[in-house]
Amino acid sequence: MCDVVIPCRDEAPALPGVLADLPSGWRAIVVDNGSTDGTPDVAASLGATVVHEPRAGYGAAVHTGIEAATAEYVAIIDGDGTMKLSDLVPMYDIVTSGGARMAVGRRRPTGRGIWPWHARLGTKLLATVIRRRSGFGIHDLAPMRVSRRDDLLDLGVEDRRFGYPLELMLRASTAGWTVREIDVDYGRRAPGTKSKVSGSVKGTLRVIKDFAKVMR
Repeated sequence: MCDVVIPCRDEAPALPGVLADLPSGWRAIVVDNGSTDGTPDVAASLGATVVHEPRAGYGAAVHTGIEAATAEYVAIIDGDGTMKLSDLVPMYDIVTSGGARMAVGRRRPTGRGIWPWHARLGTKLLATVIRRRSGFGIHDLAPMRVSRRDDLLDLGVEDRRFGYPLELMLRASTAGWTVREIDVDYGRRAPGTKSKVSGSVKGTLRVIKDFAKVMR
């Protein structure tokens, strides 16, 4: 039906809650990206398929997960517990019904202090870049998305770091894709985990730097 690719690095405390929300009939593929907290073992014990990507980088982990997928449709979501796997279902319905070539999520915080100011500002700036360069009416960096597996691979996205979402959107625009964005709840990270991006100003700046490389 649909394979869910979950790139992870040190997300062991979050995985029980994340995977408990897996839609019926879907398969979870946890891509371990150099964890030291037992993430692969926890994922396997919960029934997820585990693959390893030794190259550090969000794009590297996502690409490896898509390659490991076997279902016609693939969903992508972070493994930190901030978003619900069940919210991927309406995106899947949009794509399978022909409503769009790719459906993506727009994060809506469920409370105060969930999304640090620097991460919110960085997201707004980068989403503006994507909107202007691609023509897609989106307002987030597609932290959740659903599309056909073969379509994603055929785009040939090359970035293996945090510039992956930008390159994905630019290539999708060039290929004539339609993209639809829907609101999704964005909650607090699972206790015991730490963001590699929004948890610090440095992390946010690293994402901006990777985006700049893609735009050259």
